[in-house]
Amino acid sequence: MKENKMGVMPVNKLLLSMSLPMMLSMLVQALYNIVDSIFVSRVDEYAVRAVSLAFPVQSLMIALAVGTAVGVNALLSRALGEKNYERVNKVASNGLFAIIICYFLFLIVGLTLVKPFMASQSDVEQVRVYGNAYLSICCVLSIGIYIQTIFERLLQSTGKTFYTMITQGIGAITNIILDPIMIFGYFGFPRMEAAGAAVATVCGQMVAAVAAMVFHFRFNKEVKLKLKGFRPSLSMLGQIYAVGAPSIVVQAIGSVMTYGMNLILAAYGVAQTVFGLYFKLQSFVFMPIFGLNNGMVPIVAYNYGSGNRERVVEVIRRSIVYAVCIMLAGLVIMQVFPDKLLLLFNAQEELLNVGVPALRTISLSFIFAGYCIIVGSVFQALGNGVYSMIVSIARQLVVLLPVAYLLSLTGQVTNIWWAFPIAELMSTSVTTFFLIRINKKIISKI
Repeated sequence: MKENKMGVMPVNKLLLSMSLPMMLSMLVQALYNIVDSIFVSRVDEYAVRAVSLAFPVQSLMIALAVGTAVGVNALLSRALGEKNYERVNKVASNGLFAIIICYFLFLIVGLTLVKPFMASQSDVEQVRVYGNAYLSICCVLSIGIYIQTIFERLLQSTGKTFYTMITQGIGAITNIILDPIMIFGYFGFPRMEAAGAAVATVCGQMVAAVAAMVFHFRFNKEVKLKLKGFRPSLSMLGQIYAVGAPSIVVQAIGSVMTYGMNLILAAYGVAQTVFGLYFKLQSFVFMPIFGLNNGMVPIVAYNYGSGNRERVVEVIRRSIVYAVCIMLAGLVIMQVFPDKLLLLFNAQEELLNVGVPALRTISLSFIFAGYCIIVGSVFQALGNGVYSMIVSIARQLVVLLPVAYLLSLTGQVTNIWWAFPIAELMSTSVTTFFLIRINKKIISKI
């Protein structure tokens, strides 16, 4: 088979050609996340708060899907670089098996743990009612997000990111169209309110999953899924999660952090809603970085596998520059237009009073975040995802939550938000230490 473009195309052109489609699709993802909340905010503030409080479980669900896919992606791209096509197919088949097991875990969560989870974060009955309905649907019908994620990563691992842009776009458009129909009960459908947002979300995921499967089997000829007579390989699954587990832990820690912050902010009522809306808004800044990551990781892994150090270094350097520029643009927007952003969600005076200083303070962490995200993904692409895990644990559990709790003791909610830039400063220093270490041990010896 001819050399894959990841080994021969000029690096900047390659990075942009693989990342831009993913960045655009991630922006669309961010758009429909925000549209969800915009429509739900028209129900009432409790509905928005309920959707925000459901976020830690949704984040954990995505963490398991994406982390599994990261392991598959890294191993598969490296095997392609080594021209080991038998291993390529083995990785893909075991990855699909693993992702189906992940779905069944969250099916169980949706059937058993949603009510106690929501009850632990709020004593407002209406928030619990909205949250139970919304989160149960998202978990029980999460098969779409798992199938979508694995097949999109199979396409990404061979450089076919254009097709993943289409699948994510189709899913997002489906969600956006269905949101008002399901939430408010148009065209003869019952008014479902927060539960309607969940139905729209899972329908969008299922449509995207079908599209991703079609594109894979039609165009992804370098990867062949052999399901007839398939038997899972414990060795291969172990290798997938040796790479992917740190990514799962990193994102799962984010869920723990969000849950912990919701508990800290519970005493301030509307601050929980502000925190949830911040996560919706910051996705417009972070999602393009994640799209850049999705384009970068297979290039780094491929050229690591093929022994081309110069290309590995160049793609890392360019990715950092692009990420920092994106984050600085996001910082400017958050500093200049925080009130306008919150008014998208029908924000009333109390929410604006808490939300405007929150957005301005938290967004200061953007100065360093782009660099940390890219370098953390480099660790994963080079098979050292444990470094990303250590940085994430230190940032979110060792620094952010304890500092936020201590600042909450002042009785001023505006002080709590400073925990975010403080934690990001620490993350930058630890990330840089590990980058120097991995450059000495791995990159310089490719």
